[in-house]
Amino acid sequence: MKVIDHSFVICAYKESEHLEKCIISLKKQTVPAKIKMVTSTPNDHIRALAEKYDIPLYVREGASDIRDDWNYAYDHADSEWMTVAHQDDMYDHHYLEELSKLITKYPDALLAVTDYIPIKKGQIGPRDTNCKIQKFLRWPLKFAALNKSKFWKTRVLSLGSTLKCPCACYHKALLGPSVFTSELKFCIDWDTFYKIARMDGRILLVDKPLFYYRVYDGATSKEWIVNHTREREDRIMFEKFWPKWLVGIIMHFYKNAYKMYD
Repeated sequence: MKVIDHSFVICAYKESEHLEKCIISLKKQTVPAKIKMVTSTPNDHIRALAEKYDIPLYVREGASDIRDDWNYAYDHADSEWMTVAHQDDMYDHHYLEELSKLITKYPDALLAVTDYIPIKKGQIGPRDTNCKIQKFLRWPLKFAALNKSKFWKTRVLSLGSTLKCPCACYHKALLGPSVFTSELKFCIDWDTFYKIARMDGRILLVDKPLFYYRVYDGATSKEWIVNHTREREDRIMFEKFWPKWLVGIIMHFYKNAYKMYD
């Protein structure tokens, strides 16, 4: 099997108790994986883990910022494809193998994503209601006749953030440097995927749960809900697809997704 030229770059922040689990999940990939780590909050915890697992560590100067940190990670990948790995999450051992099988069939692919399920209270799964809805909304990306259509690529995103940044594999050779250009904070990934969806090229989907995202009180997502940043930015994103009167109706139901962090 041909393995794509790919790098994982881990965004490490402060002293996450979950960082080592993320590293181990990348080290256990079934095909050889190149791994780097970046941080804007250097500390002994991050340095010790980078040394323990022989991972190059790069420090970004300046204040922590999601867009700057993600672009720093993205730009540090010296490979054709890359994944911005988030420190709290975990990857199935077959993540890179399964993506390689699909990506090698489509040289025009801009992005490839996988299905995902949550980690709650230390346990992977089961799939919650939000995951089930998002899985259904992604269905057009499974078909070669649809995943290159700008109409269908954008429709996949029109009813919510159905793709997740850390399970996305970016084709740097086609997307160019510093792909994260959105001014949004919480919805930076949704807005970035919307930008990519309007470009010529495919968005591929491996419809298997190969990524596990952690849901817990300390997650950044919880902070954005509490301070209402998420609600404000969700409205901004929906208005890219729908008239304002309809966005109000959509948001009435969409805010139920916030309850997963209760």
